[in-house]
Parts: sequence; structure tokens; C-alpha cells
Amino acid sequence: MQAESPVTSPKCDLLDSCGKFRVLVGVTGSVAALKVPLLVSQLLELPGVDVRVVTTEHAKHFYDPAEVAVSVYSDADEWELWSQRSDPVLHIELRRWADLLVIAPLDANTLGKIASGICDNLLTCVVRAWDTRRPLLFCPAMNTAMWHHPITCRQVDSLKEFGYVEIPCIAKKLVCGDRGKGAMAEVSTIVDVVNQFIQKAAESPQEGAGLVL
Repeated sequence: MQAESPVTSPKCDLLDSCGKFRVLVGVTGSVAALKVPLLVSQLLELPGVDVRVVTTEHAKHFYDPAEVAVSVYSDADEWELWSQRSDPVLHIELRRWADLLVIAPLDANTLGKIASGICDNLLTCVVRAWDTRRPLLFCPAMNTAMWHHPITCRQVDSLKEFGYVEIPCIAKKLVCGDRGKGAMAEVSTIVDVVNQFIQKAAESPQEGAGLVL
């Protein structure tokens, strides 16, 4: 399965992709974002996989993009890349490039935005433009009290109705000290689910990205 070729640009390294399966990792403002460098490194260990990262500004509070082994795109890149009519639009280029999008972690704020169709940053614009024939996986991560709020279930169900695949959060002692459900799935679990989609794509390359577990 191969995504469309992106437009070339000196500020955009998408044409330098060397993998056969392209994974775009979305990162939002949950403390679980600190696991992003590990997630990316483990995804890169999968044969034939190339990875890029799209981050929200708040997510960068929890990790250092310099510690991530691949290019990390943020809101500033969206605006710097485009200056005139013929220039590429980054969220569209990323949408074309990726075979699969996994949002890990997906915080409560961005969950609400996606469920409502709001697209006010680079990541949510990628999601709004996403080709729903391609897999979009999401990994919720939030405080237990936020997870149990009635609106959360509705919003998760909305994403599932869009055809997106939930990688469920888990129960554990959270960084805030609370104990309960709301922690992002383990990195190994996320990588295993991504790998399942890669294997399905390899088995059925003629079907493209319209793969659902």
C-alpha cells in the first residue's frame, strides 16, 4: 500500500521517505506524550516502515522533539511552508503521504475537537482531511475523572462511527497520583496494532488503505 506522492518543498522532507508503509504519529497534550520518542523508535524497528510526527504545541511541553528520530511537524511549519498560491499545504501533503495515522496520545481536548469536526491546528486539519479508506487509530489518554465524564464515551463513539479504531486506554496509577482507567495503552500494544494493519496491507495490497481490523 502506497500513499500519493507529496509535492516537493525544501521545507518538507516527505519525498525523502524510504519505507514501503508510511506511519504518521499524531501527538497531543497529554503527559503520555513523553512516550513519543520510544513509540517512534519501536515503529521504526518494523520492517519497511517510515515514520513522521505531527505534534500540537501543548504536547511539546511533555517531550523534546529533538529526541525523536524523525521529522516532527507543528503548527509553525504549516504556515512557513505556504506563502503563495502554488505552494503545498502541509496538512494535505501529510494526509497524502501517510498510509496510516495513529494519534498517541489523544487527550480529552483533541478528542472533543475531532468529534466536533474542529480543525484549528495542524494535527486536527490532517484528521479533518483524512481519507477514511485509510486506517486512523487513536489512543485516548486522560485523567480518570475526565475519562469517566459522560461526554467522553459519546465522543469516543463518534470517532468509531467515523471508522476510526480505538486502542483502549488502561487502568494504572497515573502521573497525577490517581489510580484508575485513563492511561494510554502501552507502547508495545500500539506498535502491535499498527503492525497488524501493516501485515493486512501486505496480504491485500490491491485493497489499498481501506483496511479495518
